[in-house]
Amino acid sequence: MITVDQAVIAKLKTHGANFEVLVDCNNAIAFKGGKEVDMKDVLATQTVFSDSKKGEQASDVQLKQIFGTTDPSEVAKEVIRKGEIQLTAEYRNRLKETKRKQILDMIHRNGVDPKTHLPHPLTRIELALEEAKIHVDEYTPVQKQVQEILKKIRIILPIKFEVKEVEIKVPAENAGKSYSVINNFGKILKQEWQPDGSLLAVIEIPGGLEQDLYDKLSSITHGNNEVRLLKTK
Repeated sequence: MITVDQAVIAKLKTHGANFEVLVDCNNAIAFKGGKEVDMKDVLATQTVFSDSKKGEQASDVQLKQIFGTTDPSEVAKEVIRKGEIQLTAEYRNRLKETKRKQILDMIHRNGVDPKTHLPHPLTRIELALEEAKIHVDEYTPVQKQVQEILKKIRIILPIKFEVKEVEIKVPAENAGKSYSVINNFGKILKQEWQPDGSLLAVIEIPGGLEQDLYDKLSSITHGNNEVRLLKTK
């Protein structure tokens, strides 16, 4: 159980009133995200406040009218689910770093140089983000941030998102392992198992993964495969 001094505030404004509970930041967020967490590990105190900083408690009458119960744990569940949780600086930084890595990964997987149609090295993308002074927001969805970031870094780094269709032929002795790789890299549009056990497949992949796919297949088949770029979208 977290101490009051270490706790953060989870608050909910509803029916013209304010309700606050003191919680463990990580456990409260886990509970809000749908994980099963014992409320003893979430709450710093079995008290529902109207203003926790002033030490003002919410009245039992209000709790009963709005939440249907005066049980602090049950009220706290609703406050956490529907309200806002104050994040610690440590958690915000961790969340921001996770978002940053997800953004870099998405740009690297999907982005290519418009002239060569080849992916940019990850380090080059990182440098472009730094040069453009990109601010990663810990709350905004990754997809939405990526679109805005692309607009800013294109001034520094020519890049566009592409999807490629690739035809792959793999001999029977490597077909099984190759199929799992192909399936993990993208969306299989066509697959035909030939009478001799070989595999013919057409796969749709993010543009930035084309060379990675070729390298992986070459490693599995020792170069005994055929790949052909059919289309770029």
